[in-house]
Amino acid sequence: MAKNLLEQLRTMTVVVADTGDIQAIEKFTPQDATTNPSLITAAAKMPEYQEIVDQTLLQAKKDAGAGASQAQIVSLAFDRLAVAFGLKILQIIPGRVSTEVDARLSYDTEATITKARELIAQYEATGLSRNRILIKIASTWEGIKAAEILEKEGIHCNLTLLFGLHQAIACAEAGVTLISPFVGRILDWYKKETGRDSYPSAEDPGVLSVTTIYNYYKKFGYKTEVMGASFRNIGEITELAGSDLLTISPSLLGELQATIGELPRKLDPAKAANADITKIAIDKATFDKMHTEDRMAYDKLDEGIKGFTKALEELEALLAARLTKLEGEVVASH
Repeated sequence: MAKNLLEQLRTMTVVVADTGDIQAIEKFTPQDATTNPSLITAAAKMPEYQEIVDQTLLQAKKDAGAGASQAQIVSLAFDRLAVAFGLKILQIIPGRVSTEVDARLSYDTEATITKARELIAQYEATGLSRNRILIKIASTWEGIKAAEILEKEGIHCNLTLLFGLHQAIACAEAGVTLISPFVGRILDWYKKETGRDSYPSAEDPGVLSVTTIYNYYKKFGYKTEVMGASFRNIGEITELAGSDLLTISPSLLGELQATIGELPRKLDPAKAANADITKIAIDKATFDKMHTEDRMAYDKLDEGIKGFTKALEELEALLAARLTKLEGEVVASH
Protein backbone atom coordinates (compact mmCIF):
# COMPACT_ATOMS: atom_id res chain seq x y z
CA MET A 1 0.00 0.00 0.00
CA ALA A 2 1.62 3.26 -1.16
CA LYS A 3 1.83 5.97 1.49
CA ASN A 4 1.19 9.67 1.13
CA LEU A 5 4.16 12.08 1.11
CA LEU A 6 3.32 13.61 4.50
CA GLU A 7 3.39 10.22 6.22
CA GLN A 8 6.77 9.40 4.67
CA LEU A 9 8.20 12.86 5.43
CA ARG A 10 7.39 12.35 9.12
CA THR A 11 9.67 9.28 9.26
CA MET A 12 12.76 11.44 8.56
CA THR A 13 11.86 15.04 9.43
CA VAL A 14 9.98 16.74 12.26
CA VAL A 15 6.91 18.34 10.66
CA VAL A 16 5.93 21.75 12.03
CA ALA A 17 2.74 23.70 11.22
CA ASP A 18 3.37 27.25 10.01
CA THR A 19 0.13 28.87 11.19
CA GLY A 20 -1.68 30.61 14.04
CA ASP A 21 -4.93 28.84 13.10
CA ILE A 22 -5.76 26.41 15.92
CA GLN A 23 -8.20 24.42 13.78
CA ALA A 24 -5.55 23.76 11.11
CA ILE A 25 -3.17 22.54 13.83
CA GLU A 26 -5.83 20.19 15.19
CA LYS A 27 -6.34 18.81 11.69
CA PHE A 28 -2.68 18.06 10.84
CA THR A 29 -1.33 17.19 14.35
CA PRO A 30 2.20 18.47 13.81
CA GLN A 31 5.01 17.95 16.34
CA ASP A 32 5.70 21.69 16.70
CA ALA A 33 4.07 24.94 15.55
CA THR A 34 5.45 28.32 14.67
CA THR A 35 3.73 31.72 14.58
CA ASN A 36 4.75 35.20 13.46
CA PRO A 37 3.04 38.63 13.48
CA SER A 38 1.42 38.04 10.05
CA LEU A 39 0.00 34.68 11.16
CA ILE A 40 -1.24 36.05 14.51
CA THR A 41 -2.86 39.00 12.68
CA ALA A 42 -4.60 36.62 10.25
CA ALA A 43 -5.85 34.46 13.15
CA ALA A 44 -6.96 37.52 15.17
CA LYS A 45 -9.25 38.52 12.27
CA MET A 46 -11.07 35.17 12.30
CA PRO A 47 -14.45 35.23 14.09
CA GLU A 48 -13.68 31.97 15.92
CA TYR A 49 -10.79 33.65 17.79
CA GLN A 50 -12.66 36.85 18.70
CA GLU A 51 -13.10 35.65 22.28
CA ILE A 52 -9.34 35.15 22.79
CA VAL A 53 -8.70 38.66 21.40
CA ASP A 54 -11.40 40.27 23.56
CA GLN A 55 -10.37 38.52 26.78
CA THR A 56 -6.72 39.45 26.19
CA LEU A 57 -7.59 43.11 25.56
CA LEU A 58 -9.84 43.45 28.61
CA GLN A 59 -7.28 41.79 30.88
CA ALA A 60 -4.51 44.04 29.49
CA LYS A 61 -6.68 47.12 30.13
CA LYS A 62 -7.29 46.00 33.70
CA ASP A 63 -3.61 45.22 34.35
CA ALA A 64 -2.33 48.42 32.71
CA GLY A 65 -4.20 50.47 35.31
CA ALA A 66 -6.53 53.46 35.21
CA GLY A 67 -4.10 55.99 33.74
CA ALA A 68 -2.83 53.80 30.88
CA SER A 69 -3.08 55.12 27.31
CA GLN A 70 -4.66 53.07 24.55
CA ALA A 71 -1.18 52.56 23.00
CA GLN A 72 0.13 51.12 26.30
CA ILE A 73 -2.84 48.75 26.62
CA VAL A 74 -2.50 47.61 23.01
CA SER A 75 1.24 47.01 23.40
CA LEU A 76 0.64 44.88 26.49
CA ALA A 77 -2.21 43.04 24.76
CA PHE A 78 -0.10 42.33 21.67
CA ASP A 79 2.53 40.30 23.56
CA ARG A 80 -0.16 38.56 25.57
CA LEU A 81 -2.07 37.65 22.45
CA ALA A 82 1.01 35.95 20.98
CA VAL A 83 1.35 34.02 24.25
CA ALA A 84 -2.40 33.26 24.39
CA PHE A 85 -2.24 31.71 20.90
CA GLY A 86 0.95 29.91 21.89
CA LEU A 87 -0.75 28.40 24.96
CA LYS A 88 -3.76 27.27 22.90
CA ILE A 89 -1.43 25.64 20.37
CA LEU A 90 0.58 23.91 23.13
CA GLN A 91 -2.60 22.21 24.34
CA ILE A 92 -2.78 20.44 20.96
CA ILE A 93 0.82 19.70 19.97
CA PRO A 94 3.32 17.53 21.86
CA GLY A 95 6.34 19.72 21.05
CA ARG A 96 7.29 23.38 21.00
CA VAL A 97 5.74 26.63 19.83
CA SER A 98 7.73 29.56 18.40
CA THR A 99 6.73 33.05 19.58
CA GLU A 100 8.28 36.08 17.91
CA VAL A 101 9.99 39.10 19.47
CA ASP A 102 8.79 42.47 18.12
CA ALA A 103 10.55 42.89 14.73
CA ARG A 104 11.14 46.57 15.50
CA LEU A 105 13.76 45.45 18.05
CA SER A 106 15.76 43.49 15.46
CA TYR A 107 18.84 45.73 15.66
CA ASP A 108 18.78 46.17 19.45
CA THR A 109 20.43 43.35 21.40
CA GLU A 110 19.43 44.56 24.88
CA ALA A 111 15.79 45.26 23.99
CA THR A 112 15.51 41.84 22.31
CA ILE A 113 16.83 40.11 25.44
CA THR A 114 14.40 42.04 27.66
CA LYS A 115 11.42 41.22 25.43
CA ALA A 116 12.37 37.53 25.22
CA ARG A 117 12.59 37.29 29.02
CA GLU A 118 9.15 38.95 29.33
CA LEU A 119 7.59 36.46 26.91
CA ILE A 120 9.14 33.48 28.72
CA ALA A 121 7.96 34.87 32.08
CA GLN A 122 4.38 35.05 30.74
CA TYR A 123 4.53 31.41 29.61
CA GLU A 124 6.15 30.26 32.87
CA ALA A 125 3.53 32.11 34.91
CA THR A 126 1.02 29.56 33.58
CA GLY A 127 3.16 26.68 34.85
CA LEU A 128 4.63 25.85 31.45
CA SER A 129 8.26 24.78 31.01
CA ARG A 130 10.47 27.12 28.98
CA ASN A 131 11.69 24.03 27.10
CA ARG A 132 8.42 24.09 25.12
CA ILE A 133 8.94 27.63 23.86
CA LEU A 134 11.22 28.89 21.11
CA ILE A 135 11.73 32.65 21.03
CA LYS A 136 11.84 33.82 17.41
CA ILE A 137 14.38 36.51 16.63
CA ALA A 138 15.47 37.98 13.27
CA SER A 139 18.94 36.84 12.14
CA THR A 140 20.65 40.23 12.36
CA TRP A 141 24.07 40.31 14.06
CA GLU A 142 22.38 42.01 17.05
CA GLY A 143 19.64 39.38 17.16
CA ILE A 144 22.16 36.54 17.03
CA LYS A 145 24.15 38.08 19.92
CA ALA A 146 20.93 38.40 21.94
CA ALA A 147 20.15 34.73 21.26
CA GLU A 148 23.65 33.73 22.43
CA ILE A 149 22.96 35.31 25.84
CA LEU A 150 19.40 33.92 26.05
CA GLU A 151 20.53 30.37 25.24
CA LYS A 152 22.93 30.51 28.22
CA GLU A 153 19.88 31.28 30.41
CA GLY A 154 18.07 28.22 29.06
CA ILE A 155 15.80 30.33 26.82
CA HIS A 156 15.76 28.50 23.48
CA CYS A 157 15.77 30.55 20.29
CA ASN A 158 14.57 30.15 16.72
CA LEU A 159 16.50 32.52 14.44
CA THR A 160 14.21 33.57 11.62
CA LEU A 161 14.54 35.62 8.40
CA LEU A 162 17.67 33.64 7.61
CA PHE A 163 18.85 33.79 3.99
CA GLY A 164 22.64 33.44 3.90
CA LEU A 165 25.36 31.04 5.03
CA HIS A 166 27.01 33.83 7.08
CA GLN A 167 23.83 34.16 9.18
CA ALA A 168 23.64 30.38 9.63
CA ILE A 169 27.27 30.06 10.73
CA ALA A 170 26.95 32.95 13.21
CA CYS A 171 23.84 31.27 14.67
CA ALA A 172 25.60 27.91 15.05
CA GLU A 173 28.62 29.56 16.69
CA ALA A 174 26.25 31.36 19.09
CA GLY A 175 24.75 28.00 20.09
CA VAL A 176 21.17 28.80 19.07
CA THR A 177 18.67 25.95 19.24
CA LEU A 178 17.18 26.28 15.78
CA ILE A 179 17.32 28.32 12.57
CA SER A 180 14.56 28.94 9.99
CA PRO A 181 16.05 29.52 6.52
CA PHE A 182 13.36 30.96 4.21
CA VAL A 183 13.25 28.78 1.10
CA GLY A 184 10.39 30.44 -0.80
CA ARG A 185 11.53 33.99 -0.19
CA ILE A 186 14.96 33.12 -1.62
CA LEU A 187 13.22 31.71 -4.71
CA ASP A 188 11.09 34.89 -4.98
CA TRP A 189 14.23 37.04 -5.06
CA TYR A 190 15.93 34.97 -7.76
CA LYS A 191 12.82 34.86 -9.94
CA LYS A 192 12.56 38.63 -9.78
CA GLU A 193 16.31 39.09 -10.34
CA THR A 194 16.60 36.70 -13.32
CA GLY A 195 13.16 37.21 -14.84
CA ARG A 196 12.59 33.43 -14.75
CA ASP A 197 9.10 32.31 -13.84
CA SER A 198 10.15 28.96 -12.34
CA TYR A 199 13.02 26.67 -11.34
CA PRO A 200 13.07 22.85 -11.22
CA SER A 201 12.82 21.87 -7.53
CA ALA A 202 16.34 20.37 -7.46
CA GLU A 203 17.78 23.69 -8.77
CA ASP A 204 15.56 25.94 -6.63
CA PRO A 205 17.92 28.56 -5.09
CA GLY A 206 16.13 28.27 -1.73
CA VAL A 207 16.52 24.49 -1.70
CA LEU A 208 20.23 24.81 -2.61
CA SER A 209 20.75 27.37 0.18
CA VAL A 210 19.20 25.15 2.88
CA THR A 211 21.08 22.10 1.57
CA THR A 212 24.39 24.02 1.89
CA ILE A 213 23.55 25.11 5.46
CA TYR A 214 22.44 21.61 6.51
CA ASN A 215 25.61 20.02 5.12
CA TYR A 216 27.81 22.66 6.79
CA TYR A 217 26.18 22.05 10.19
CA LYS A 218 26.38 18.26 9.98
CA LYS A 219 29.96 18.31 8.62
CA PHE A 220 31.23 20.37 11.56
CA GLY A 221 29.02 18.79 14.23
CA TYR A 222 26.92 21.82 15.17
CA LYS A 223 23.94 21.07 17.41
CA THR A 224 21.77 23.87 15.95
CA GLU A 225 18.78 22.37 14.12
CA VAL A 226 17.82 23.37 10.58
CA MET A 227 14.14 24.06 9.94
CA GLY A 228 13.34 25.00 6.32
CA ALA A 229 10.51 27.55 6.16
CA SER A 230 8.39 29.67 3.78
CA PHE A 231 7.66 27.14 1.04
CA ARG A 232 6.07 27.99 -2.30
CA ASN A 233 5.35 24.43 -3.49
CA ILE A 234 5.67 20.81 -2.37
CA GLY A 235 8.66 20.24 -4.69
CA GLU A 236 10.75 22.45 -2.38
CA ILE A 237 9.63 20.35 0.58
CA THR A 238 10.35 16.95 -0.99
CA GLU A 239 13.84 18.14 -2.05
CA LEU A 240 14.58 18.88 1.64
CA ALA A 241 13.25 15.56 3.02
CA GLY A 242 15.62 14.62 5.84
CA SER A 243 16.11 18.19 7.12
CA ASP A 244 15.91 18.30 10.95
CA LEU A 245 12.55 20.07 10.75
CA LEU A 246 10.35 21.69 8.10
CA THR A 247 7.66 24.26 8.94
CA ILE A 248 4.81 24.00 6.44
CA SER A 249 1.59 25.94 5.83
CA PRO A 250 -1.75 24.12 6.19
CA SER A 251 -2.43 24.29 2.43
CA LEU A 252 0.88 22.55 1.57
CA LEU A 253 0.40 20.03 4.42
CA GLY A 254 -2.93 19.18 2.77
CA GLU A 255 -1.24 18.77 -0.62
CA LEU A 256 1.45 16.47 0.82
CA GLN A 257 -1.24 14.41 2.53
CA ALA A 258 -3.19 14.06 -0.72
CA THR A 259 -0.17 13.01 -2.81
CA ILE A 260 0.78 9.33 -3.05
CA GLY A 261 4.29 8.37 -4.21
CA GLU A 262 7.82 7.51 -3.16
CA LEU A 263 9.68 10.07 -1.05
CA PRO A 264 13.46 9.50 -1.06
CA ARG A 265 15.61 11.08 1.65
CA LYS A 266 17.60 14.01 0.23
CA LEU A 267 19.45 15.43 3.25
CA ASP A 268 21.57 13.00 5.23
CA PRO A 269 24.16 13.59 8.00
CA ALA A 270 26.28 10.66 6.74
CA LYS A 271 26.57 12.20 3.27
CA ALA A 272 27.32 15.63 4.77
CA ALA A 273 30.14 14.18 6.91
CA ASN A 274 32.05 13.24 3.75
CA ALA A 275 31.37 16.48 1.87
CA ASP A 276 34.29 18.75 0.95
CA ILE A 277 33.42 21.92 2.88
CA THR A 278 35.70 24.70 4.11
CA LYS A 279 35.08 26.06 7.61
CA ILE A 280 34.54 29.82 7.84
CA ALA A 281 35.43 31.87 10.95
CA ILE A 282 32.75 34.51 11.60
CA ASP A 283 33.18 37.73 13.53
CA LYS A 284 31.16 40.94 13.12
CA ALA A 285 33.43 42.31 10.36
CA THR A 286 33.22 39.06 8.36
CA PHE A 287 29.47 38.84 8.94
CA ASP A 288 28.93 42.44 7.75
CA LYS A 289 31.16 41.93 4.70
CA MET A 290 29.43 38.67 3.68
CA HIS A 291 26.02 40.22 4.31
CA THR A 292 26.75 43.24 2.09
CA GLU A 293 28.15 41.00 -0.67
CA ASP A 294 25.12 38.68 -0.57
CA ARG A 295 22.55 41.00 -2.18
CA MET A 296 19.75 38.47 -1.82
CA ALA A 297 20.29 38.02 1.93
CA TYR A 298 20.73 41.77 2.40
CA ASP A 299 17.51 42.60 0.52
CA LYS A 300 15.38 39.85 2.03
CA LEU A 301 16.40 40.43 5.66
CA ASP A 302 15.59 44.12 5.32
CA GLU A 303 12.31 43.38 3.53
CA GLY A 304 11.36 40.67 6.06
CA ILE A 305 11.85 42.95 9.07
CA LYS A 306 9.80 45.66 7.35
CA GLY A 307 7.09 43.11 6.50
CA PHE A 308 6.83 41.81 10.07
CA THR A 309 6.83 45.41 11.35
CA LYS A 310 3.93 46.23 9.01
CA ALA A 311 2.02 43.16 10.25
CA LEU A 312 2.64 44.28 13.86
CA GLU A 313 1.32 47.75 13.11
CA GLU A 314 -1.74 46.23 11.43
CA LEU A 315 -2.37 44.03 14.47
CA GLU A 316 -1.96 47.01 16.80
CA ALA A 317 -4.50 48.99 14.75
CA LEU A 318 -6.87 46.01 14.82
CA LEU A 319 -6.50 45.70 18.62
CA ALA A 320 -6.95 49.45 19.12
CA ALA A 321 -10.19 49.42 17.07
CA ARG A 322 -11.44 46.38 18.97
CA LEU A 323 -10.58 47.98 22.32
CA THR A 324 -12.54 51.14 21.38
CA LYS A 325 -15.55 48.97 20.47
CA LEU A 326 -15.30 46.96 23.72
CA GLU A 327 -15.02 50.15 25.78
CA GLY A 328 -18.11 51.48 23.99
CA GLU A 329 -20.01 48.28 24.80
CA VAL A 330 -19.03 48.55 28.48
CA VAL A 331 -20.22 52.17 28.63
CA ALA A 332 -23.49 51.26 26.83
CA SER A 333 -24.22 48.44 29.26
CA HIS A 334 -24.02 50.72 32.31
